[in-house]
Amino acid sequence: MKRVIGNANLTFEELTTLFTQIEAILNSRPLTPLTSDPSDVTPLTPGHFLIGRPLTALPEPPILTNYPNRYQKLEQLKRHFWDRFHREYLSELQQRTKWRERRGTLKEGDLVVIKDDNLPPMRWRLGRVKKLYPGADGIIRVADFTTSRGVIQRALGRVCLLPAINPEDESLGNQGSQGGEPVHAHGT
Repeated sequence: MKRVIGNANLTFEELTTLFTQIEAILNSRPLTPLTSDPSDVTPLTPGHFLIGRPLTALPEPPILTNYPNRYQKLEQLKRHFWDRFHREYLSELQQRTKWRERRGTLKEGDLVVIKDDNLPPMRWRLGRVKKLYPGADGIIRVADFTTSRGVIQRALGRVCLLPAINPEDESLGNQGSQGGEPVHAHGT
């Protein structure tokens, strides 16, 4: 947050507004699938624990001027924080295990976050794995995903598996066989 705000000269009200917007961004991130229903692409978010449903925000119009007013400056700071948080959070979900042992792989029905750099703040493109396409060497690099807008095809390097809680586990504190395991995408 310090790198995003930098040396910006903000009033108390502007700083409070920016902190509230950043709090909403942090609480909108997907944690795990809400249900195991293959047609449901709704994730559990920290917002569910706060207000009982996901947090939403109206999209802001793009800033087209080179000399933004105070409100537009706050929107630029929020957008800069979103761009950085979105990129870093997805990178954290998709840790590469090239030099470690092979762990979890993507299966049909798994809920994933699809990387999209053009999304507005607090929007996450989610999808369920519909079909996997193994290459000639048997390694899966491409898959079809069912999203709220239809079926799309993406490389596994552009998706991040959300950790799921295994229903066979006794307690919610223990993650199942997929818990915290990254998508393993070879050759991307």
